[in-house]
Amino acid sequence: MPDPIVLSTWSFGQRANAAAWPYLAGNATSSLDAVEAACRACEADPRVMSVGLGSYPDQAGEVSLDASIMLAPARCGSVCYVRRFLHPISIARLVMEKTAHTMLAGAGAERFAELHGMTPTDLSTEQSRAAWQKWLAARPAVERSDLPAANFEEQFIDEGLAHRDDRAPHDTVGVLALDARGQLAGACSTSGSAFKLPGRVGDSPIIGHGLYVDPRAGAAVATGLGELVMGVCGTFLAVEAMRRGAAPREAAVEVLQRIIDSYTLRAEHQVAIIALDSQGRWSSAALRAGYHTAVRTPTRDELVDPEQVMLP
Repeated sequence: MPDPIVLSTWSFGQRANAAAWPYLAGNATSSLDAVEAACRACEADPRVMSVGLGSYPDQAGEVSLDASIMLAPARCGSVCYVRRFLHPISIARLVMEKTAHTMLAGAGAERFAELHGMTPTDLSTEQSRAAWQKWLAARPAVERSDLPAANFEEQFIDEGLAHRDDRAPHDTVGVLALDARGQLAGACSTSGSAFKLPGRVGDSPIIGHGLYVDPRAGAAVATGLGELVMGVCGTFLAVEAMRRGAAPREAAVEVLQRIIDSYTLRAEHQVAIIALDSQGRWSSAALRAGYHTAVRTPTRDELVDPEQVMLP
C-alpha cells in the first residue's frame, strides 16, 4: 500500500492537514474522517475568511456556506446555501450516510442539520461585518450583476482586514486524502465568492465540478472562480483523464486548458486543480502563479508550488 497522504488547497491547508493527520497516522486510519476534520478546522477558524465562521458575506451582508464530501460515485453528499450552521462539511457527510439523496439546499439542509442535533450558529464576526461595510462604501452606485472574480475580496479589504501576499487566505479549502488502507476521500468547503449575489452557489458543493472521487481512477478537487470550473465539469474531467491513463499532472493541465479554450479570461481569474491517483501519485496546476498546495505525508509537511502554471 502507498504511504498515507493528505493534500489541501492554499496556505491555510497546512492547518487543515494538521487536523487531518491524526486520522491518517494511527492504526485505525480513515481518509473520510481525515478530510472532514481538515474542512472542520478551516470552518471554525475566523482567520480563513473564505470558509466557515467569519467568512466574507454576500451583497446583502449574509454569510452562506457550501460543502461536499465524497468516497465514490455511490457515496457522496453535499449541501449549499447554509446560513445558520458552522460545519457544512459535517452536514454533507450526514446527507451521504443518512439519506438516499446527494444534495440538500438552504432551509431544507438547515432543518436536516437541526434534526441531527447540530446547533445553529451566527456565522458573522466583527471582522466580516466590517469587510461588508467597506465593500458597501466602495461598490459602484449602479448595482452590477456580474460575478466577482476569484480573490475579489483583496481588491476591497485593506491591510487591517486581509493580507495581500500570495499566501493569504483566498478561496475554497479543498482536501484529498489516501489512507493506509488505500481508500481515497475528498472534501471541500467554502463561503463562495466574496460579496456574491445572494443565492449564488459555485462549484464546491456540486459533485463532478468542485470535487470528484472514483476509487478506481483517482480524485480531484478545484479552487478558484467556480463558474469557470462548472462550465467544464472540472474535477470529473480530471478523474476521467486519469481513468484513460493520464498522469495526475496531465489530468490537471487538461482541465485548465479546457478552461482557457472555453472562456475569455480576465487577468484576475484563477483556478487551481489538485489530482491524486489511487497509487498516491499527485500533482497540482494553476491558471496563474500565487497558488500553493499544502502536502503532508509521513516525511513531508510543506507548501508546494503547482507543477505547471498555464498563464503569465
